[in-house]
Amino acid sequence: MKRKIANFIFTKLLGWHAGDGVVPEPKCIILGVPHTSFWDFIMSWLYYTSVGGTARIMIKKEFFFWPLGPILRALGAIPTDRSNPTALVLSLIEEMEKCETFHLCIAPEGTRKAISKWKTGYHFIATHCDVPVYMGYFDYKLKEVGRGEKFPLTDNAREDTERLQALYEQKAYTPKHPERFATK
Repeated sequence: MKRKIANFIFTKLLGWHAGDGVVPEPKCIILGVPHTSFWDFIMSWLYYTSVGGTARIMIKKEFFFWPLGPILRALGAIPTDRSNPTALVLSLIEEMEKCETFHLCIAPEGTRKAISKWKTGYHFIATHCDVPVYMGYFDYKLKEVGRGEKFPLTDNAREDTERLQALYEQKAYTPKHPERFATK
């Protein structure tokens, strides 16, 4: 029922379409790029639910007030405390390891503002848990959201992230707020 409602809202009411389906692996990280708006969470949730998936998404803890907090938790959001990035990454690893299925969506920019140096926490989680990373995307011009292609990781998180930024720059997805997105 939830899938049908999400699909109706996503495709019929909003006119968006899914770039691809659910990730085949039981555990993975799906990057969400370009991340420039709170609408990215809504569109990604509608997309992934409409194709039959359940994703976990990190949202800063300040959004978890009554009545929004319980709603966000029900949608799979994880409250995050950005004051201690190491503890955050370690808690996500612990959560991923204890769950049978865990599709974690992460914005490597770490914010909705334009930044040139993306964070590498996704890399640490993926290599520690031995899970694949997918190049998820939002394209507001095409009205498309997708999990994208699998991104191969090496042992060098900073080089991988720079390579990832270059790939996203080549793809030239249209963010909701273009002035808030930077790849270099």
